[in-house]
Amino acid sequence: MKKAVMYGAGNVGRGFLGQLFSESGYEVVFVDVAPALLAALNARRSYRLVLVSNQGAEPLVVENVRAVDGRDVPAVAAEIAEADVLATAVGANILPRIAPVVAAGLARRAELRPTQPLNLIICENLKDAPRLFREMLREHLPVELHPYLDTCVGLVDAVIGRMVPLVPAAEQAQDPSLVYAEPYKVLPVNRAGFVGPIPEIVGLEPQGRFEAYVDRKLYIHNAGHAMLAYLGALKGLTYGYEALDDPAIRPWLLRALDESQRALVAEHGLDPAALREHVQDLLQRFGNRALGDTIYRLGRDPLRKLGRTDRLVGAALLAAKHGIAPEALALGIAAALAFADPQDPSALTLQRLLAERGLEAALREVCGLDRGAAPDRRLADLVAAQLEQVRAGTWQAAGSAA
Repeated sequence: MKKAVMYGAGNVGRGFLGQLFSESGYEVVFVDVAPALLAALNARRSYRLVLVSNQGAEPLVVENVRAVDGRDVPAVAAEIAEADVLATAVGANILPRIAPVVAAGLARRAELRPTQPLNLIICENLKDAPRLFREMLREHLPVELHPYLDTCVGLVDAVIGRMVPLVPAAEQAQDPSLVYAEPYKVLPVNRAGFVGPIPEIVGLEPQGRFEAYVDRKLYIHNAGHAMLAYLGALKGLTYGYEALDDPAIRPWLLRALDESQRALVAEHGLDPAALREHVQDLLQRFGNRALGDTIYRLGRDPLRKLGRTDRLVGAALLAAKHGIAPEALALGIAAALAFADPQDPSALTLQRLLAERGLEAALREVCGLDRGAAPDRRLADLVAAQLEQVRAGTWQAAGSAA
C-alpha cells in the first residue's frame, strides 16, 4: 500500500488531508506530539470525521491510519524515508521546529532511494511557503545533499479551503481523534512545485498561475472570516454565522469583499463573474450553522492575522495599489486592533502594545505599515479614522448608510 506521511494531526490534517489520502488508497501516517491523540489513532487505526452542513450530518470513518510521535526523530525519519507523499499542516510558526526532523528523513531517504522523487504538500497559511521551507531544510542538510533537495524534493504550495471548526471540549475528551468539517472537498495545489509525476489524490487540483489562487484564498476567504470575527466580537456575538446575518455587519462584509474582488481582478486578471460566483458560494458556506464556527476561532491570533501580507492588511494594500479605497477593509483592521478576547494571548499582547505604545507603534510593528510610503500612510490614516468609529460605537450606522 502507498504511504502518505501527514505531519500534523490537527484539524486540517485529520479534517481534510487525512480523508483525501485515505480515500486515494494510501496508508496515512500522522506525525504529532499530543499523547492522547496519538494513542487514539494507534488504538483504532481509524478516526471519526463528521461532515456537517445545514442539511444534516454525514458521519465517516477514515481508515488505514496510524501515528508516530513527532519527538521520536529516528521513527519519523524512517517514515519519511519510505513515504510516497508527504504533507504538513502544523501552522506556519511551527515549520522551523519540524524542519530538522524532515531534513533527517530526507537524508535517510537520499541513502535508500537517491533518485526517487518525494513531493511535500505544504498546507500552511504562509505566502511563499515552499521557498521559505526549502531554506529551512537546507540549513539542516549537509552541503552534499543540497543537490538532492533541489532535484528530488518537490515543495508544493496548497490552498486549504475546507472549514474545520474546533471540536467541543467535552466531545474531544471522549474521543481525541474526532473531527468535524464541512463537505467542501477541493485542494488546489501549485502544479509547478511537483517533481516527477503528480500523485493521484482525491480532490487534488493542480493549477498554474498559483499566486492568484493564494491571494484569492487569503484576501477573499480569510479576509471574509476576519471581517466576521472582528466585527462580530465588537457586538459580543459567539458564532461566525451570527455575524453573517447581522444587519450592521453584513454590509461591511460585502463592501470588504467587493474591495478585495476588484483588487484581485486588477492584479491577476481574474474573471469578475467567476470571482463573484466564488464569493456567493463562500457566503453560503459561511452560513453553515452546523459547523458552529466561533468568533474566537476565526479571530484568534490577531498579531499574525494583522501582518502586512496577511488577510486584511494585505488585501487593503492590494486594493490601494490599484486605486481602490479600502474603507471596509480598514474597518476590519481597526476592529482587529480592538480584539481583546481574554482567552487569546496574542490579543492580550496586542492590547498591551496599544496601551503602552499607541496606535502608531502597532501599525508599524504589527501591520508593517511605513508612514513614509504613500499607500501605507493612506491606509494608516483610514485605519486610525475607523478605529475612532469603533471606539465611539458609530461604525454600525456608517455601514448601514453606505
